[in-house]
Amino acid sequence: MMEEWDELFSDAEHGELTEKQKRIIQAAIEMFAEKGYSATSTNEIARKAGVAEGTIFRHYKTKKDLLVAIVTPVMRRLVAPFIIKDINKVLDKKHETFEGFLRAMIDNRKKFIEKHWPIIKILLQEIPFHPELKEMFITYVAPEPLEKVKRLITDFQKRGQIIDAPPLSIMRLAMSCVAGYLAAGQLVPAQKWDDEKELEETIQFILRGVGYVPKKTI
Repeated sequence: MMEEWDELFSDAEHGELTEKQKRIIQAAIEMFAEKGYSATSTNEIARKAGVAEGTIFRHYKTKKDLLVAIVTPVMRRLVAPFIIKDINKVLDKKHETFEGFLRAMIDNRKKFIEKHWPIIKILLQEIPFHPELKEMFITYVAPEPLEKVKRLITDFQKRGQIIDAPPLSIMRLAMSCVAGYLAAGQLVPAQKWDDEKELEETIQFILRGVGYVPKKTI
């Protein structure tokens, strides 16, 4: 896992991270993901990283600075590029049905979240409570993918496949359902989670909500 952080948290502007900084970042990610930002102390991070607490404050003035140091490159290098580039694999493809599009989108998001869950968990936990992180999300996650989704939804509406409702409302409500499914898949114990069943129920719930009519294609 350390190798993944090396590329993510190093850049020409700030230079390579020292070994101690790498350990601090990795420890903070694990602690924030496990306990949440507010419940994690810098002393706990220092102990997990194997450094003195004062070392953290030599690199990061406050715990908030440490959180921002984690989130900023994640937004810039991981979240934004993934949304813009990887999701375009789905958005730029021709989809005959809304159901096909929905299934492709969920599969795309699921693979990303499974790979980067600790950091995603921090984002989900902390963005609602830190305005600067919310602004960062808006800044780095470009509106281009949202506009593409809006156009696709409008096209499916014109074909008569889904109900005539504001595209952004359909997108927001569908995304809420998908996010709930993806988050639950990470949080619910594996022995109590039937992923195939939960995925299908989520898809069918969304399809019923948008009044999906599969036979009307191009």
